[in-house]
Amino acid sequence: PLGLPWIGMHFRIDVLSAFFLAVVNLGGAAASAYAIGYGAHEKDPMRVLPFYPAFLAGMNVVVLADDAFAFLVAWEFMSLASWALVLTHHHEAENRRAGFIYLLMASFGGFALLMAFGVLGGVDGAYDFASIRESTKEAWKAGLVLALAIVGMGSKAGLAPLHIWLPLAHPAAPSHVSALMSGVMTKVAVYGFIRVIFDLLGPPAFWWSVEPMTFGAASALIGVLFATIQSDLKKLLAYSTIENIGIIFIALGLALAFKANGLALPAALAFTAALLHVFNHSLFKSLLFFGAGAVLSGSGERSIERLGGLIHSMPKTAFLFLGGCVAISALPPLNGFVSEWLVFQAILLSPSLPQWTVKLLVPAIGVALALSAALGAGCYIRVYGVAFLGRPRSEAARAAQDPDRWSLGTMAVLLTLCLMAGLLPSLLIDTISPAARDFVGGRMPTQAELAWLSIAPVAQSRSSYNGLLVFVFILFSAYSAKWVIHKFGSSRSRRAPAWDCGYIETSP
Repeated sequence: PLGLPWIGMHFRIDVLSAFFLAVVNLGGAAASAYAIGYGAHEKDPMRVLPFYPAFLAGMNVVVLADDAFAFLVAWEFMSLASWALVLTHHHEAENRRAGFIYLLMASFGGFALLMAFGVLGGVDGAYDFASIRESTKEAWKAGLVLALAIVGMGSKAGLAPLHIWLPLAHPAAPSHVSALMSGVMTKVAVYGFIRVIFDLLGPPAFWWSVEPMTFGAASALIGVLFATIQSDLKKLLAYSTIENIGIIFIALGLALAFKANGLALPAALAFTAALLHVFNHSLFKSLLFFGAGAVLSGSGERSIERLGGLIHSMPKTAFLFLGGCVAISALPPLNGFVSEWLVFQAILLSPSLPQWTVKLLVPAIGVALALSAALGAGCYIRVYGVAFLGRPRSEAARAAQDPDRWSLGTMAVLLTLCLMAGLLPSLLIDTISPAARDFVGGRMPTQAELAWLSIAPVAQSRSSYNGLLVFVFILFSAYSAKWVIHKFGSSRSRRAPAWDCGYIETSP
């Protein structure tokens, strides 16, 4: 152990921490590459440079920590470094307010975690995770720790109603930092919740599942509803993160319910869906924040109401941002569809649960999830249509330009990863399976053994999905439609004024 002479700090890597280390460092590498070009537009880069590596280091150490002391120290280190990054543009009053609220919520969440580990440690003062696992937890202790973990981890993840800092702080930070906070830091909080509830707290009771599912459903609905009405592009993406964190907590709640009843395969399905959405969201949300940063640096505007027509002035950014919109809208063949589809498949297995409380709750959760998915797709149709299509509504939008090659290259790599994760999800599922086996006592069927790169949550005869076939079908349909139009249309191209519904032409 490392640390102080009278109290050591222990570190360990297992399958769960290895997975989250990959998420943290993949997101960190992408943000760092993007920052090479984006940093040229940063007004005060020296306010970012000292705290950015500290932020990355804090997230890595949280995932590696094997005792409460190391975990809490790294957690606070991560919080303070990100707070300093939120205040990069501190000369703006709105950003100072965002930094204050973020620090307030971070302190509140950190205090809740301190109390949670205090309850877990017990009277003997054991603080290393191995001793905590072996200690006896009474029912009241388990309930208290669960509530404190929801507050402590949920406040950092952006779980409603603890999300108030997130739509303020994420837009205030530089765009590559926003991508890290939204795509990566919130996932470190998810890791903390899994570590405490699925690992340290011991065998679950069925009622443990009610809180994460309920708060998850509320987050999904609240996040997407507020995202739909935003005009600030970065604030919209921040609210969308709340929705996706809700989806992850719904899946984790389902995994707890199934695990408590000894249903290993459904528990593994729900747990795998949660981790897969952790990975997928880190990709497409980083891509979208990078796209928002490209729009901001290219046009100087964050309000979609003052944009429009960017598909003509920023065609490369428009294409890459469209890919992110498709992924986050859970549309095939990109990766967002696969993880949300697996969550729905886990919900469909809920009739096997014996408790009527959960049996009645889960269908309502499914309805909320379906509604949030539909609203999310509508939200991003609006974003893309208003910001990138149509005519420019300001001189800034008309004069906008694509960003540098570092920014475009990073976004292109992330979009490629989104596509590959959607076409070949079996590789990711099999990679996650060891973590599911260790934390819920089961695993999904080995997906690599299925034909044609299909995935089957339970059995191929019950339900399956093949992203590669869907992709081929989409390409074939698009090519066929193009061929029919060109073959039988009156001309290959035609230019005409858009129908104006009888109104005279208005100014941009």
